[in-house]
Amino acid sequence: MFPSSLPVPRRPAANTIPVLRWGIIGPGWIADHFVRALTGETQQQLVAVASRSQQKADVFAAKWQIRHAFSSVDEMLAHPDIDAVYIATPHNHHYPDGLKVLNAGKHVLIEKPLALNVREGAVLQQRAQQQGVLCMEAMWCDFAPKYDVLSQLLDDGVLGDVHTLIADHGEFFTPDHRIFNADLAGGPMLDLGSYLISLSVKVGGAPETIFAQGQPAPGGVNGQVSMLLTHANCMHSVLNTTLFSNTPGGAVIAGRDATLVLDGQFYAPGNFTLTSSQGGGTLHWEEPASRYTQLSYEAEHFAWCIGQGLRDSPVRPLATSLVTLAAMDEVRRQTGVVFNEER
Repeated sequence: MFPSSLPVPRRPAANTIPVLRWGIIGPGWIADHFVRALTGETQQQLVAVASRSQQKADVFAAKWQIRHAFSSVDEMLAHPDIDAVYIATPHNHHYPDGLKVLNAGKHVLIEKPLALNVREGAVLQQRAQQQGVLCMEAMWCDFAPKYDVLSQLLDDGVLGDVHTLIADHGEFFTPDHRIFNADLAGGPMLDLGSYLISLSVKVGGAPETIFAQGQPAPGGVNGQVSMLLTHANCMHSVLNTTLFSNTPGGAVIAGRDATLVLDGQFYAPGNFTLTSSQGGGTLHWEEPASRYTQLSYEAEHFAWCIGQGLRDSPVRPLATSLVTLAAMDEVRRQTGVVFNEER
């Protein structure tokens, strides 16, 4: 039966979210957004930042009033007043930096993607289990209110049998952008395509088959890729990602009983419409495009997990991250994309 209203987003009670003392590795663009969200939306504390450049670390620390700035990750990890570390370095540094944090026995939130490939991701998972600490991928959309409502609609079976998911994510980048740099694991797959694969796994589970076709770009990286994934529930995911052009960035999840249309960019704060297949029922989700302030939700969920004694996230378990990485590995295999670290 089509609902009369949308579910209410779930959020842990404030008294169940402990205040963690955070260190940050990689004071770049996304770290800046993360810190702004933490300082503006949560009670979490920022105590340290590490960069390969002492100057960059000092500038970042001064901007956000962070007490300790380091030019060495090892030095920061030796600091006793750090409970958790957020990794915001380039993609090909997520694995080695994450491993350092885990070896130091600290909880770690790793910016997406968790690692370059499923092999690296599995090592991080195993090391986190050995150390008894929380390791979580910062796939920020999974923790946002919109995605929680989506999860509830799927869990409640409101859409009925889901047969089709269609989504795209394309952005225009200038040639000097790091996404064209093969030395930084460039190409759209890890930056943009990870959102697509992650949504398809969320809705349909692990893909059973994958068909992919790519197009190269200057700099020795992939420029765009189109994918067809089939899932155990007979769902098809039709996906495209490109770094050549801006595309609408929307998504359609079509079920037998209802269809959900997410406005672009589908993973970011924004609107969606749920329409019944029969009877003309329509429900709308609307929210301001607050964008990166919603990074606060992943940090609060991370802290909540620690407060509950959890060593894996029930929202974004590492098993789901590994399924996503394995699917991206297969797409790269079919399109001939090999990262420098894998050669």
